Amino acid sequence: MRLELGCPVSCTDAPFGQLADIVIDPLSRRVTHLVVRPHRDGDGARLVPIERAGVAGVGIQLDCSAADVEALDQVHESAYLRVGQSPVADPGWEIGVQDFLALPVYQEMDGMGTVIDPDPHEMVSYDRIPRGEVEVRRASAVTSADGHHLGHVDGFLVGEGQVADIVLERGHLWGKREVVIPAAALARVETDAVTLSLTKEEVGALEARHVHRWF
Repeated sequence: MRLELGCPVSCTDAPFGQLADIVIDPLSRRVTHLVVRPHRDGDGARLVPIERAGVAGVGIQLDCSAADVEALDQVHESAYLRVGQSPVADPGWEIGVQDFLALPVYQEMDGMGTVIDPDPHEMVSYDRIPRGEVEVRRASAVTSADGHHLGHVDGFLVGEGQVADIVLERGHLWGKREVVIPAAALARVETDAVTLSLTKEEVGALEARHVHRWF
């Protein structure tokens, strides 16, 4: 089963949205959940067990209704924090991918022109994922064993036991190519980052194919 990040996701009764991210057990390399984002609500992504997913054409078909998906755990949270402060995870959850939005700083000045409150804040949006697991998205970097940035994750090929090979996208614009990295070559999988046990040269020797993508 190919899980291409950004592909459409449908339920038994209606289209739902798109595949936003993948949640993985970093030890077994198994995909455990899909992060599915509805069309109408960018912050309303849900955590869907991989067992509910199958392939339908170029997209993913879930074996449940849209109402069933909306009843699942919501992934996205946000918090207004001091710069450098991290969100506090619930006991049963990890902090997944995070994005930081710097807010305009309106600081009061005293009569000498000195800032009274030099404590800026920022809005942090983040995902909640199951404890002990990691989240990978389309922008997640892939690094070779010898420290080279190779590109980013484009998707996964899920085989028996839900063990996932990674589809690596390389290049820019019309020169984009994809390479399948076998699960056995994943030295480390962390939230928003993948490190390989292969060198840049070894990855370059793997078979690649040209990609035409319109989304």
